[in-house]
Amino acid sequence: MTQPFELPHFYMPYPARLNPHLDDARAHSTAWAREMGMLEGSGIWDQADLEAHDYGLLCAYTHPDCDGPALSLITDWYVWVFFFDDHFLDMFKRTPDRVAGKAHLDRLPLFMPLDPGAPVPEPENPVEAGLADLWARTVPAMSADWRRRFAVATEHLLNESMWELSNINEGRIANPVEYIEMRRKVGGAPWSAGLVEYATAEVPASVAESRPLRVLMETFSDAVHLRNDLFSYQREVEEEGENSNGVLVLERFFGCATQEAAETVNDVLTSRLHQFEHTALTEVPAVALENGLRPDEVAAVAAYTKGLQDWQSGGHEWHLRSSRYMNQGARSETPWRVPSGPGTSAADVRALLASAGAERLRAYTHVPYQKVGPSLLPDFHMPFPLALSPHVDASRQNLLTWCHTMGILSEGVWDEDKLAAYDLALCSAGLDPDATPEALDLSAQWLAWGTYGDDYYPLVYGHRRDLAAARLTTARLSQCMSVAGEPGIVPADAMERGLLDLWTRTTAPMSAEQRQTLKAAVDVMTESWVWELSNQLQHRVPDPVDYLEMRRATFGSDLTLSMCRMGQGPAVPPEVYRTGPVRSLENAAIDYACLLNDVFSYQKEIEYEGEIHNAILVVQSFFGVDYPAALAVVHDLMTQRMQQFEHVIAHELPVLYDDFQLSEEARAAMDHYVLDLQNWLAGILNWHREVDRYKAEWLAGRAHGFVPAQTPGRLQPAG
Repeated sequence: MTQPFELPHFYMPYPARLNPHLDDARAHSTAWAREMGMLEGSGIWDQADLEAHDYGLLCAYTHPDCDGPALSLITDWYVWVFFFDDHFLDMFKRTPDRVAGKAHLDRLPLFMPLDPGAPVPEPENPVEAGLADLWARTVPAMSADWRRRFAVATEHLLNESMWELSNINEGRIANPVEYIEMRRKVGGAPWSAGLVEYATAEVPASVAESRPLRVLMETFSDAVHLRNDLFSYQREVEEEGENSNGVLVLERFFGCATQEAAETVNDVLTSRLHQFEHTALTEVPAVALENGLRPDEVAAVAAYTKGLQDWQSGGHEWHLRSSRYMNQGARSETPWRVPSGPGTSAADVRALLASAGAERLRAYTHVPYQKVGPSLLPDFHMPFPLALSPHVDASRQNLLTWCHTMGILSEGVWDEDKLAAYDLALCSAGLDPDATPEALDLSAQWLAWGTYGDDYYPLVYGHRRDLAAARLTTARLSQCMSVAGEPGIVPADAMERGLLDLWTRTTAPMSAEQRQTLKAAVDVMTESWVWELSNQLQHRVPDPVDYLEMRRATFGSDLTLSMCRMGQGPAVPPEVYRTGPVRSLENAAIDYACLLNDVFSYQKEIEYEGEIHNAILVVQSFFGVDYPAALAVVHDLMTQRMQQFEHVIAHELPVLYDDFQLSEEARAAMDHYVLDLQNWLAGILNWHREVDRYKAEWLAGRAHGFVPAQTPGRLQPAG
């Protein structure tokens, strides 16, 4: 069969190595699969299928240094996960039978108890039998923290199969952002990262959830999945009718040929590997130092990082050899190693290295402060009507008084003119049109505090190139938020005074758990400002995927969602908010709002502030296109995110309500939450259109700098 495209040159500078216990793993996994009922008689595989797929070779390449028993156990896990995938395809996707598929998935977590001694049900099929056996053999060697993380990754891997099934039933192809997010879960690479810990060293619990370790796992996952999409396109799309494939997603999003989409997927794959390397070399050492890791814990993180790297190179090598995939014409020898011997030439290698260097350097070559304005504004897709609070005028005056009282207008960053130009009370009036006057004031003050901090960090700490002071400020801001009555700090500046005031008034009626959730949301936002500052000091335009995900944090999205959720009371079970459809709904809304802000603020950020954190600039840098072309891409993505938001409301939430058997009260609360998000979206668009903050005529007179008559020297770091 003719291949639909030529496989691209892959960025893979690390040689694959083979575990010497390969033959033992092959023999063991074959016997184990037969014992679990996965071979003859299963209707899914026979021994010839298993041997052709050669999961022993996969694991021997991806875990080259572990001992024989560990390799055999890991190989069994991979036999199980691929059998699960093929079994689910045959039993529920081809049918398609959503009800039976959900019932099948609902039972599987019962075989992964966090307490190793807890009883499990009697297995009813090979998938259940295999999972019960593997869990019992694996968890005694690992901590409770690892068990929890690995169980969650396994459940995501299993449950997001329903997302694929729903898309197949609807003939729906995901947008690129949705696809990357969901592919991590259904593709299983976060799950694979857990097995890397088993094979190498367990990551210390104190840093396992930190941004650097999360980014290592996510970049590893994205690269693994995008590589698999390239090799499996022919089998999945042309033979099986799958529509969850990155090449197909980009074909449809850009309206381009398959070869061009494949090359773009490979570009994203390369960018994710560069992000992995950047994080490993810059952010991981910093987080180890900040958390005071012991030498053995630092060594564990290093071993885990190397294990992920080994998995990348080994997984690539296996794709070149496995019969599951399209690999005709693929290079069995990586072009990144200089050839030797008679008749060989390094010319192609030099060209490849030059190309790779250009790809890596493009993130650092943006020239700041270019004249680009005024910002171009497309026709935004906004299906929801605008409603405004009648208390907006009073809230404006109260916000001015509050900002003066907190000292926000006396530190050289803002003055009354800037506050008026930003009109944050108007934003709150659209976000919550039914709010009481007191609630509207509180909302506007939170917005002012967050916007002020977002302006303060680059202007003050970026101006000084003082990352240490920014980290100190961030740590002190976290200490302003008491969860269980612990003593706070004496505020040293306007940000600390403002946060202490807002925290005290907002959390008075909250439980400790609600306070912790809100504190975490604020911490995510303030820590993301440090991430932006770090990139600014390195003059590094972010990787596209990393940017979109961190943009949610810099925009204060978790804070907004936390406030909205708390307004619904206890009627909605917390586990509902953790489901894929609700997270998909929220992320689609958040991304629309973030990208909307980037479109309006392009001139302000690029021309006047020398910023690099803007989606349009990120697209320009990554694809090498001009401003209008990049704007078109961002606008298309905005539109698709809004359409996804509408799709989830219309098609996924009703099914979710039935799956959880929600009461009428809970359904009404969720409907109100959806209305809050719709108001938020309409209010955000109206605010951007109306305020002076982003308008060319105002920017020309009030470029983003220190307030006149104030000097940067007067601004002292907090603490």
